[in-house]
Amino acid sequence: MTRIEGEDHNRDTDVSVPRVRREPHVVRRVVPGDVETLVEVLARAFDDDPVPQWLFRGDRRRRRGLRRFFAIQLRHTYLERGEVYTTGELAGAAMWSPPGRARPGWRDLVRLVPVMPYLTGLGRDTPEAARLLSAVDAARPVEPHWYLATLGTDPERQRTGVGSALLGSVLDGVDAEGLPAYLESSKESNLAFYGRHGFEVTGEIRTPRGGPTLWLMWRRARPPAA
Repeated sequence: MTRIEGEDHNRDTDVSVPRVRREPHVVRRVVPGDVETLVEVLARAFDDDPVPQWLFRGDRRRRRGLRRFFAIQLRHTYLERGEVYTTGELAGAAMWSPPGRARPGWRDLVRLVPVMPYLTGLGRDTPEAARLLSAVDAARPVEPHWYLATLGTDPERQRTGVGSALLGSVLDGVDAEGLPAYLESSKESNLAFYGRHGFEVTGEIRTPRGGPTLWLMWRRARPPAA
């Protein structure tokens, strides 16, 4: 998670390259006062994600829709019935649903009504978007597990260890409980990152007409001693 790059030299010019220090990221629980900032962080983090780009057509619509969605997800779903973590500098967020917590129901769907105007509209894409969400829910394992619903890092802070800190802090507790974990990744480029944290691809969900692919990833339970 934390590494100090040693001083290096350019052999041709013998110019010193300064040290780059990466400070450890302190992970803590999100409080209501963090929500406004984290909504903006997550909207930026998912702006280039294939699923939002498919669901929200157009840059302006997508960014407004993402802000509405994450505000609802943070305030009314995971702060109320899940666990949400960030870093001391609010550089990212991770939303988890512990085993035994009820899955989103009709009340959660009603709360998402303000997002609807920003979706693909009432045309032919709407049923496909609904089928995608239904397929994602149906694919989720029934075995008790920790579910990672969202993990996002501010683009300016990516590749600085924020994502690993947010993920690792909870996975340490998951391992202590001897439980598995599960997520869906909508970016193929993220599969290696999750693989380094013990997740394995177990399946795919493909959407028609060039829509995005989601990779289903499962992390098997590990003995607490490991």
